[in-house]
Amino acid sequence: MTATARAMAGTPAHPEQNAARHASPATPPQRRHQRHAPEEAATAYQSKPEEAGTTYHREPEKIIGGRHPGAPPRHLPDQAIRDSDQAILDTMDNTSTRRDWILHLDLDQFIAAVELLRHPELRGRPVVVGGSGDPTQPRTVAATATYEARAHGVHSGMPLRTALRRCPDAVFLPTDPPVYEAASERVMAVLRDFPVRVEVWGWDEAFLGATTDDPEALAADLQRAVHTRTHLDCSIGIGDNKHQAKLASGFAKPAGVYRLTSDNWAAVMNERPTHALWGIGARTAAKLADLGLHTVAQLAAADPADLAARFGPTNGPWYRYLALGKGEAEIVTTPWIPRGHSRETTFQHDLTDRADIAHHVTALAEHVTHDAVEAGREITKVTVKVRTTPFLTRTRQSTLPTPTTDPATITRTALTILDRHDLTRPVRLLGVAVDYTMPPDTE
Repeated sequence: MTATARAMAGTPAHPEQNAARHASPATPPQRRHQRHAPEEAATAYQSKPEEAGTTYHREPEKIIGGRHPGAPPRHLPDQAIRDSDQAILDTMDNTSTRRDWILHLDLDQFIAAVELLRHPELRGRPVVVGGSGDPTQPRTVAATATYEARAHGVHSGMPLRTALRRCPDAVFLPTDPPVYEAASERVMAVLRDFPVRVEVWGWDEAFLGATTDDPEALAADLQRAVHTRTHLDCSIGIGDNKHQAKLASGFAKPAGVYRLTSDNWAAVMNERPTHALWGIGARTAAKLADLGLHTVAQLAAADPADLAARFGPTNGPWYRYLALGKGEAEIVTTPWIPRGHSRETTFQHDLTDRADIAHHVTALAEHVTHDAVEAGREITKVTVKVRTTPFLTRTRQSTLPTPTTDPATITRTALTILDRHDLTRPVRLLGVAVDYTMPPDTE
């Protein structure tokens, strides 16, 4: 049975899929332009896998004109549920089957797929992409792996040394972000040629808003167009909202289409663990389990008051809201404005000399200041991150008196913050992050 046939039959193509694949976020992403659901919503500092060498991250970004679908609703959850249901009903025409749908397009093994286009001789072989491509270097991690490598237990975020042990025959390639960015832009250009609203969520994913009487046919047309013009495959999830569509694209992998709506939500999701929901990770799932809530059905039936008492008046009921299959249904096509960015370096050999540590912090501070100038943004806050052995991470920050892009001010502030860190242990990673001023109409 094909993935599309499975979609129509209501059987997930991959029951074992990890619904929170990018919430770690993502990835994206991390780019990934990582957009985290509320599960311990982390900054790029907290979620980026450690890898030797200097890396650049965009900090979590702010939507202009919209609301993060992983964020709890502004109004009461019970009212949000009623509003969500009514919104779906309002889109249905009594004289037509045309209605609004949310689609989630996820490019399959994107980074690896782009590399295979550059190296077609590697098709069918286990390929791992990460770092400089040298799996013998310490503290480098896999950015992605082909399905052949995943069959050996290799996955994103895994140390390359571990990947080499699990799959000695794998081919290791270095990452090349500019190439992935260009490939992503080509895909998004294809999507914008269709009568859909496109909300880009990372190099390899986007939400689409469409009005149609046959979302599966639209999804198939999108897949054909993407493959024809970019030679990349994608999986597409169809839902009433972003939450459902995001989970559905995971069920559709690889290169399939799957529909998950309010009609089949209970049949597909009820017996799954709570961490199958987009926005509930392992830590929150463990806390829910402490309350006797192990499955989606149990969480959906939970007393909102009990959840509020354990997780707070916003997040607690929101988790139940997710278990009921509800979520954001607005497609935001206006630009994403970065709130800041960071640079960090993981060292192949630990640092112990105070002057050497200060030298690296100075270089990182100069880099982030230059990046801010290039972006035409001013800096309002500086954060310094220090990771010491064995794996203890601490961040300290300071808000600047006035916004600035003066390199001396940023460097001086970073070094002052460094003095607040305990440097008695060997240092394995250093990072400097900055917050930007936001345009007036985005506050």
